[in-house]
Amino acid sequence: MRLGYFTMPMHPMHRNWTETLQEDREGIILADKLGFYDCFVGEHLADKVETITNSMLFLSSLISDTKTIKLATGTTNLSQTHPVLVASHAAMMDHLSKGRFILGISPGSLPTDAEVLGTLDENRQKMFEESIDVILEIWKRDPPYDIDLPDNRYKVSTMKTGELSLGLGYLAKPYQQPRPEIVGTVVAPFSKGVIQMGKRDFHPMSANFLLSKWLKSHWDNYAIGKAEVGVQADRSDWRIARTIFVADDEATARRYAMEDPNGPYSFYYRQILTKFKRAGIHGGFKESREQSDDEITLEYVMKNLVIHGTPDQVTEQILELNEMVGGFGELVYAGMDWVDEGLAKRSMELLATEVMPKVRASTGTSDGMGAAPSKGAA
Repeated sequence: MRLGYFTMPMHPMHRNWTETLQEDREGIILADKLGFYDCFVGEHLADKVETITNSMLFLSSLISDTKTIKLATGTTNLSQTHPVLVASHAAMMDHLSKGRFILGISPGSLPTDAEVLGTLDENRQKMFEESIDVILEIWKRDPPYDIDLPDNRYKVSTMKTGELSLGLGYLAKPYQQPRPEIVGTVVAPFSKGVIQMGKRDFHPMSANFLLSKWLKSHWDNYAIGKAEVGVQADRSDWRIARTIFVADDEATARRYAMEDPNGPYSFYYRQILTKFKRAGIHGGFKESREQSDDEITLEYVMKNLVIHGTPDQVTEQILELNEMVGGFGELVYAGMDWVDEGLAKRSMELLATEVMPKVRASTGTSDGMGAAPSKGAA
């Protein structure tokens, strides 16, 4: 079982942006030193709490400061930019990192982002689907380009101005052939989008703000998509993100992860719960559709979603999760604001050096680090 890292990231509004950007970088540099397989970084434009505006730009600053960790957008919001820009920038990122790049994609769900871009009334899911279709066509085709897919708003042509003898009209191809790994984050129970991921050989990452009881619905739908194209689904392709805090003693774990109202975990889920309720997308927190909204409190959410304790206690909880879902390929650790830098770093260290070796020994899995990044690794 691989160990990954995911950060949105989320920081209190009073914190200095320069400092939090450096903190976010330090978290990933530490993850690289501890042997994490990959890191996913989110992006938003119009949110003072979620402060990375372009995940690919941020990740490019980490190429020279990391050695083996794969750098993944978590996600690139495809409704917010033209697919030619995504395809070209991702290809360059792939070359700069020599194949240590994963393209994580989503429509982009933050309404304030959509409003500032003038797409609030657009069907952003359709824009997302049209965009990824064009990105893949750009990577598959050679110039001159004349991409005009049915019912797709994005038309890509170099027929009028291209001059291939001068290099005019070429669009960049990725380092990894035929393309980098593509990962989609899944939030909703029974998401139908996961079926399409399976059909297209994209890989799912189940979000850390979804009750564990719904996770298996993601795998079931992914397997359906794979079966529809005659392929056996591979559980090593499935990532599950969870909110985890590991401490040397149980009292510290309970205080920092659950009891401190000013702690990073309380802050994180207070933000998530408030925003999800505001947008009406908090169903993943519920045990059933009939459960009352009044029951979905911060205490309830944290009790159900924050894995915490000593290394032995966290190991047991992860093994219970693995048994519940039938196995998965990567546990993705959710990065938080560093209210206490020492505890934050210690949690990652304990997870990597004490918890995961025990989990792998019990499940008979490896860390997934056997092969270096190479062409054809998609």
